[in-house]
Amino acid sequence: MPRFALFAFTLAVLALAAAVVSVLAQFWLGLAFVLLAGVASNVGWVHWRRARLAADA
Repeated sequence: MPRFALFAFTLAVLALAAAVVSVLAQFWLGLAFVLLAGVASNVGWVHWRRARLAADA
């Protein structure tokens, strides 16, 4: 797995954990962490797929 995709997936997991903690503490900032997790996940999938296609070619 490419390094940048791994970093993006790690960021997504950490953002989801921060969102859960924030929502449990009744802060609305948790919604921003959910959005960050979604963007980081999409970036990770794009880079993982791009690396996989480059390896197949």
